Amino acid sequence: MWTKDSLREVVEERLGDYLLIVASNREPYVHTYRKSKIVCQRSAGGVVTALDPVLKACSGLWVAHGSGDADKKTIDQFDKLQVPPDDPKYTLHRVWLTKEEEDGYYYGFSNEALWPLSHISYTRPKFEELDWEMYEKVNRKFADAILKEIGDRKAFVWIQDYHMALLPKFLKEAKGNNIITAHFWHIPWPNPEVFRICPKRTQILEGLLANDLLGFHIRYHCENFISTVEKEIEARVDRERFSIIKGGHETIIRPFPIGVDYEHIDHLSQSREVEEYMQSLREEFLLNYEFIMLGLDRIDYTKGIPERLRAVDRFLEKYPEYKGRFVLIQMGRLSRLHIPVYKNLNDEINALVEEINWKHSQEGWAPILFVRRHLSYPEVIAFCRLANICIVSSLHDGMNLVAKEYVSARTDGTGVLVLSQFTGSSRELEDAVMINPYDTEDFSEKIKKAITMDKKEANRRIIKMREKIALNNVYKWAGKILSELLKFEFKE
Repeated sequence: MWTKDSLREVVEERLGDYLLIVASNREPYVHTYRKSKIVCQRSAGGVVTALDPVLKACSGLWVAHGSGDADKKTIDQFDKLQVPPDDPKYTLHRVWLTKEEEDGYYYGFSNEALWPLSHISYTRPKFEELDWEMYEKVNRKFADAILKEIGDRKAFVWIQDYHMALLPKFLKEAKGNNIITAHFWHIPWPNPEVFRICPKRTQILEGLLANDLLGFHIRYHCENFISTVEKEIEARVDRERFSIIKGGHETIIRPFPIGVDYEHIDHLSQSREVEEYMQSLREEFLLNYEFIMLGLDRIDYTKGIPERLRAVDRFLEKYPEYKGRFVLIQMGRLSRLHIPVYKNLNDEINALVEEINWKHSQEGWAPILFVRRHLSYPEVIAFCRLANICIVSSLHDGMNLVAKEYVSARTDGTGVLVLSQFTGSSRELEDAVMINPYDTEDFSEKIKKAITMDKKEANRRIIKMREKIALNNVYKWAGKILSELLKFEFKE
């Protein structure tokens, strides 16, 4: 089994004097002002959840956008600091963006073009030339920061996600022989018919094919990418090696299903800190119900939150005897409200919660608690411990780590995971209660199944899923990518 120590051994044995650099849009630690004091929080989201333990194990350098309002107060003269603040393990280099750059690169091309293009949730992508110009400019800014760090040394650069599609090409053009790149695309890759509508498809594909290694969560996304390349640009596909050769450069394409830090979650979930949070949350939300359901998502149209709420509504229509016996706690962190479709989604969720609660409430009880606030990681695990049932109803998701975090936290062998078949994690977690979030009638029946499941059956399912997650943990994901990356040789 891959562990923090075995990952560290691989890096120490194979990395030598070479630099290991991670590049992502989101920074792992953010400094903000709170009541005139500077506080540090670990960022939410799958990329940070996966990579923070990896960087802690391997040290190295993380280059990311400095987005906190107090970030500039905590760095040195070179825009760097050691993180985590309480026990420094690696270096964070912050890249600064203007409002215009952030608006065009992040809110614009990344999240109004590439995000809906990659997720099949029937939201039309928006392509603006100025957004593309900012996307290109910011990718160059990241390349400049990384190249400055590398200098004359040789480096392995591990690039994260859809915000950085042009970065590998800019790095290779500057210092091709000194840099070996791996790129992990954390969201789905669409089929060729979907991707062909993108006006900048050629530039994006050429950027990604500058990588030595390109990873996706599942083989299906790899096959979609290869099929897209075959239809869009001049390149030679080698299906035996699962690679693409363009201009004499070979890019290896591989599936690497991402995991979580199972051992850490397992240990944290049994800690006194989490027990105290559980008690505090019970008191705050009056959680004295027979069944507690949990939805834990960023407010995003790919997460199937309205579909989840409608399924609860239908469940109560059919089974009114459960009124007063359960509550669905929907934790939702607001994001990207600069984008109209996100604002509209937030309004839709607010209206649905109000409508469903009004329809079914009785004697001081309402079925849905909609809570928006930042959660510390121990609070997330406390919610996972409190909930008998966790519902993940994504319309399309590259993996979804909430599902894995929930199962990892169920150290007592109880709990039921209700999981969308349109997540990457459904390929591994076959013992979850599978749903099609578009099928409200069946979804409501699956909620009934989760509530009424025999304890022995629930225990059997959760144990099998815990075994898989323990084996396919984040260190295995990182170890397999780094092992593959370290096979490449620097060219003289």
